[in-house]
Amino acid sequence: MTLFSTFPPLSLAIIIISMAITHSFMDFIPSIFLGAPEDDTFLSILPGHQMLKEGSAHEAIVLTLYGSLVGILIILIFAFPFIYLIPLIYSAVKFAIPFLLIFLSIYLILREEFFITSLIIFLFSGFIGFSALNLPVKEPLLPVLTGLFGASALTLSLKNKTEIAKQKTLPLKKITIPKKEFFGASLGAILSAPLCSFLPGIGAGHAAIIGSELIKQTKKSFFVLLGAINTIVLGLSFITIYSIGRTRTGSAVAVKEILQEITLSHLGVFLLVIVLSGSLAFFLTLQISKFFSRKIGKINYTTLTKLILFFLTSIIILFSNWLGLLVFFTSTFLGIFTIVSGVRRTSLMGCLLIPTIIFYLV
Repeated sequence: MTLFSTFPPLSLAIIIISMAITHSFMDFIPSIFLGAPEDDTFLSILPGHQMLKEGSAHEAIVLTLYGSLVGILIILIFAFPFIYLIPLIYSAVKFAIPFLLIFLSIYLILREEFFITSLIIFLFSGFIGFSALNLPVKEPLLPVLTGLFGASALTLSLKNKTEIAKQKTLPLKKITIPKKEFFGASLGAILSAPLCSFLPGIGAGHAAIIGSELIKQTKKSFFVLLGAINTIVLGLSFITIYSIGRTRTGSAVAVKEILQEITLSHLGVFLLVIVLSGSLAFFLTLQISKFFSRKIGKINYTTLTKLILFFLTSIIILFSNWLGLLVFFTSTFLGIFTIVSGVRRTSLMGCLLIPTIIFYLV
């Protein structure tokens, strides 16, 4: 007996969408509290870790939650216009995708103060990403992203003997952001998030960079921007797979395979599920964040960091074999060099951009 025979296809699709939306709300808890990123949350590590050291990690989480709620509202407002706009935009730019990615790469490098160092890091991370994808490594991006964005920051926190302040869990009414900054973050998300829905190699992190360049962000509004983009990208993935048959998320692909054909009525159900699951996820994430805030100050952070590094290494050996472990160590060293050199870690996204550019050009 399979899941398909136990549950109707639409019910399975609803479960997947609910889990995916909930995940987009909770995404920032490991990156802010533990420094363990995914490719969509790596930008939150440095400002998030700083707020953790200041005792304000819960505030950072709440700001991303505000952003995710805004993201759901934006999805509802723009869902049906996007159904017609995305095919037009995609058909106009699909032949220029590699050149758009090259332009974005050059932009990311030139915006750095130390752009020569940034170029070297970008190319080297691209070499690591391309090599991992072409070596007999299972789950090749796992050791690459974990090393570049997770283990590198954790290793440095060990060296610097990071001290964690007592965490404050302020009530929601006291975690505020000026209206101008809030609307700036929302506008930045609206302008940048749709790019991630169909451009390969462009993740939520890249969209956040673009959004923060188009509309200047403060530290608080940047967390709102990250949360909004993370949820918008996921929500739009179900629209793009309906309108152009392409998507950036595994959850949308799974839904497509289960339903075979996605109709307009399905999209209406999806939007309702997004609203309901997002509302529940907001309060669930709030409670989990409060729990972490209460407990993390009672834990020896150095010991916790060592345990996390051991866990990450074990996971990589388990899922990516010993060759993946070599990729992991190499990526970690490059990530450490990037942080120490003062170059923003967006340069490390060459690990995804360069393989994608090569794929389209060759």
